[in-house]
Amino acid sequence: MADTAFQVEVVSVEERLWSGEATFVIAQTTEGELGLLAHHEPLFGQLVGGGAVAIDTTSGERLAAAIRGGFLSVTGEKVTVLADGAQWASSLVEADVRRALETAADGSDEQAVAQGQLRALELLAGK
Repeated sequence: MADTAFQVEVVSVEERLWSGEATFVIAQTTEGELGLLAHHEPLFGQLVGGGAVAIDTTSGERLAAAIRGGFLSVTGEKVTVLADGAQWASSLVEADVRRALETAADGSDEQAVAQGQLRALELLAGK
């Protein structure tokens, strides 16, 4: 079942960021980190404000994005990430993210964003 493809769409307030077929999705929600395969039970969850999402595409590529809140909708055939904001990990520089995390005040929005960016980088690296 892990090789069964399903439709995934990542959209933000401004635009559709990605749409395609995937074999696996990881998403950080307020209930914990979820791993989603095809035919997953339907659910609707809230994404963590400083979280991340990873997508394993059918071509074998892994995409990862830092997410600034939003929602996750899962049906048996489709996963939709409705992000308040998103930034692809491939556009991030790890040293800059770590520096931002070190200088951010505890509990601040900047800290949450940097934590999401670092998690996205880790997911992109397969950690």
